[in-house]
Formats: sequence, C-alpha cells, structure tokens
Amino acid sequence: AADKIRLIPQDFFAELCEQIIQHLNHKIPGINTAELCQRIQTSGVDINIGDLAKIANTLSFLFSTAARNNLSTEELVTTLGSGVSPLPKHAVQVIRHVWNEQGKGIAVSEDAGNMATVGQFVDMKWKLGVAMSSDTCRSLKYPYVTVTLTVADPSGQITDKSFEMTIPQFKNFFRQFKEMASVLETV
Repeated sequence: AADKIRLIPQDFFAELCEQIIQHLNHKIPGINTAELCQRIQTSGVDINIGDLAKIANTLSFLFSTAARNNLSTEELVTTLGSGVSPLPKHAVQVIRHVWNEQGKGIAVSEDAGNMATVGQFVDMKWKLGVAMSSDTCRSLKYPYVTVTLTVADPSGQITDKSFEMTIPQFKNFFRQFKEMASVLETV
C-alpha cells in the first residue's frame, strides 16, 4: 500500500484519513471511495478504486488497532517508521496530525469483536417505471419499481445496490416495512 499512498496528494490523503476517523467514531456511515477516487483522478493522479479501497482498509485497520492498543501519537509514528516498507513522509505527517487531533476520540467497544459484520443503511432512492414494449411484445405497459439502496459495508466502503420489483412484490415489500414499523412502535 505504501507505493500507492505515494501517488495520493497530501490534501486528498488527509481527507481520506479524516473520513476514516469520523467513520470509526460513528460520525459518518462510511467512506465514499468512489467519489474520492474520481476527484483524485480528476487531479491527474492515476489510481483505481480498488487500490484506494485497499488503502482505506489499511488505514482503518491502522487507526482501529492504534486505538485498541491505546497508542500515543509518538508510538504510532515510531511503529509506522519501523515497517518493512516505510510510508512516505507526507503520509506519516498527515497520520500524525489526524491521530493527534482526532484519534484519541475513537471509542473502542469491548464488544467490538463480538459484533456482527453487517453493513449500515445510508440512503434509499426509488422510482416508478413502465416498460412500454420489447422486441418480443409490442405493448407491455408493465409497471415496476426500481429501488437503489446505499449501504456502508463493515469496513466503511459505501456502495449502491439496485433492484427492480413488480407491483405485487413492491406491495409485499411495503407490507413488511409497515410490520417493522408497528413492531418498532411497541419497543
């Protein structure tokens, strides 16, 4: 990851580190690596989303491990400098600054190891469509609902999941949501 980190300009690297800390502090649901990757590429840096996601996962592991071990800023920086493939100087400076400013606030839950590895809901968008025709049928007039769920996986990577439903499927989906809402009202 160190060779790929060298490619990322300091301001983008700092933004990535800050987003990871915010995610670990449960202030944001995840890190939108697709959007950040696009901005980095627009600035002229040749990096792909897979490499940026690996860097984000590595940094997330670094910060969460440092929090779990209650490392001071100096202990963290010393540990980073003693690796086989040392990080670039600008990256160490950013990590030092972000950890010094925000790292101590990372709450380490005693149950963190026992928590289920499930994603977190971020947003939902839907649209109603009508299939007018196809190559085999001239007049379909077939209504459907398209739903796009935005979720953050356990590592904080934000992704969109889309699916289509027929009207009967949507009515069942809606009925299940109403059941959940009524159960939640009793809690």
